Amino acid sequence: MAERPVTMRRLIDAATETLAAAGVASPRVDAELLAAHAAGTDRSRLAFTDPGPGFADRYHELIASRAARRPLQHLTGNAPFGPVTVSVGPGVFIPRPETESMLEWALAQPLPDRPVIVDLCTGSGALAIALATERPSAQVIAVDDAEEALTYARRNAAATSVQLRCADVTRPGVLSDLDGTVDLLVANPPYIPLGAALSPEVAEHDPAHALYGGRDGMAVIDPLAGLAARLVRPGGRCAIEHDDTTSARTADALLSTRRFVEVNARHDLSGRPRFVTAVRGG
Repeated sequence: MAERPVTMRRLIDAATETLAAAGVASPRVDAELLAAHAAGTDRSRLAFTDPGPGFADRYHELIASRAARRPLQHLTGNAPFGPVTVSVGPGVFIPRPETESMLEWALAQPLPDRPVIVDLCTGSGALAIALATERPSAQVIAVDDAEEALTYARRNAAATSVQLRCADVTRPGVLSDLDGTVDLLVANPPYIPLGAALSPEVAEHDPAHALYGGRDGMAVIDPLAGLAARLVRPGGRCAIEHDDTTSARTADALLSTRRFVEVNARHDLSGRPRFVTAVRGG
């Protein structure tokens, strides 16, 4: 009996089984996204795409790397985030869909016509670039202290108005030229407690500097709350992302500055505590 032809569907079905056996959380989605990447097409067009010469070899190599738990975004070289897609790779934190909840909150805030927006611990620049895209009249300043991350952020922000700064947000007096001028401050700092169980994609590939916030996850958040109190103008707003276990402690950090009111815990789409917001009092 003649062997069945190798079709895109058969390749994706086999790849899905391989990824599922390797413990990948979304095997079918990843198999399809990698197929689209290897074919140079959109995922929505895979049903109309025939494997060309060399496709199977390229695809098998990508699937083997993903089965070894290399992040999908490292294999495709990019990560979607809200209205933008950013370049990512080894050395920079991969933006998470969960952070889009904070982006949605930020975009819903009443701001002046030409607001000053600061994104602390920007990593790839995804959040800052998304805010600049949706608020084109804003002055958006993105800050990080990791040169590898800033390399990606510079590349991603090259065609935007985002201003990048290299600075350690835990250092006393940092960004003093912005004191009392910021209308909106957002931050996705390192907040995972040391020793937390993480997937191989995160533990082995995201930079530790962008993940861990000390023994209790608060090593960066505590000083960052004080920095926010100094930078944000009266009536301005801030949002800080945190670990699932530290929502109350993040709220307490903001309240302890005695500068913020309307301190609220917020949840992501899965219902998990994700970030805390506050308004700077008078």
